[in-house]
Amino acid sequence: MEKNTSKQPMTKMVSGFLAATMVIFVWSSWLVVSRAGATSALTIYDLAAMRYGLSGCIALPLVIYYKPWKTLSLVRIFLLSFILGPVYLFAVFGGFKLAPVAHGGAFMNGLLPIMSLVLGYFYLKHKITNIQKIGSVVILISCGFLSFSSQEVSFSDSWLGDILFVIGGMFFTIYVFCNPVWNLKAMHILLSGSVINGLYYIPIWYFFLPTGIPLASNNEILLQSFFQGLVPTLLGLLLIGYAARTIGSNTTSTMMAAVPGVGTVLGILFLDEILKPIGWIALLTLTIGIIVTSLPKKKIATL
Repeated sequence: MEKNTSKQPMTKMVSGFLAATMVIFVWSSWLVVSRAGATSALTIYDLAAMRYGLSGCIALPLVIYYKPWKTLSLVRIFLLSFILGPVYLFAVFGGFKLAPVAHGGAFMNGLLPIMSLVLGYFYLKHKITNIQKIGSVVILISCGFLSFSSQEVSFSDSWLGDILFVIGGMFFTIYVFCNPVWNLKAMHILLSGSVINGLYYIPIWYFFLPTGIPLASNNEILLQSFFQGLVPTLLGLLLIGYAARTIGSNTTSTMMAAVPGVGTVLGILFLDEILKPIGWIALLTLTIGIIVTSLPKKKIATL
């Protein structure tokens, strides 16, 4: 049930909106840093190792102390571990190796509302409203135009990256869907997403997978370690949770519509990934489509 934000103290409301705003920049900057890492000397396997290695080390003492395996079944623990596991990260980082930041923001964050609607319709029997259908069509058309919008990367070079982004988005959508259904807590996510994946992936990476760490600079390694190991799993998780509790999940989700646009601007500033004029129009319509699709159902009539 959505919280009545009008009853929240003003200080909590302000801090909630501040947390949601910080999430926008956290995820947008992660898109840019991931693109930079995927196109550097580092391999996608190195980036995944940084994700699970650092976050796993930080999460391990917390997991041991709180013992989250007592409140989540083993089947769900291992399913969650797979959902947040290497296959998901390989798809995301592989996408960034082939396609620019704007594509990542559009095909992962942009398609998230549509994928969520589909899962809700088939598994929870949620009705899809007229305006949500319109918003979904707008999102799909906008993503189509964005595929041809980059000046540096042609569609023939980026289409596979776009598909990988969609696969990564599907994994993340399933995670978001399972979160309330399974009543997941922060420690459940740290156990499955960081500790378990780290325990088996790090040895596999160290002994069997190619690495570019000897060829990478210290600055690259430090930057990627910080963003991959701390930002998405720890910082992003805490900020999203706090924002959802204080200003409501619908408001938080709607604010996240800014991620593709902000990520694209940061990609231009730091990676010189310039969009064609049609790309800016598609980005604007994409943002509108995400907002419309994320509107609370109680405010609009259903079919």
